[in-house]
Amino acid sequence: MLIKFNSISSPEVMMAHEHVERIMDLLKKSSTRGVITAAEASQALQLLEKEVALSKLHPEVDSQHAAHHPTHALPDDDGESDFAETQKVGFAQRAFPLLEMLRAAQTGGHDIVWGV
Repeated sequence: MLIKFNSISSPEVMMAHEHVERIMDLLKKSSTRGVITAAEASQALQLLEKEVALSKLHPEVDSQHAAHHPTHALPDDDGESDFAETQKVGFAQRAFPLLEMLRAAQTGGHDIVWGV
């Protein structure tokens, strides 16, 4: 399921629900529906930036988190399935669009909403 984040300050951001959960747990928000007010944006930005920095220092945490999401088999030219080589996308890359939205919301003084 995709979660769509909206704010007047920036373009819409869409993220997979399983990736939103980690962020919203950190911010103590519901992953399905909620709001980050303009007043909360600064604190949310600080918390998320700190988590991004920690994930870069300890990439094994991202690997453990990614292990819970299996890779999908893709058919090859013969019609048989092979496991696709996957490029690991870390927490920092996944959180980047929402970080940018938080920065814009903080600057513009606008809320961020999702699930509404």
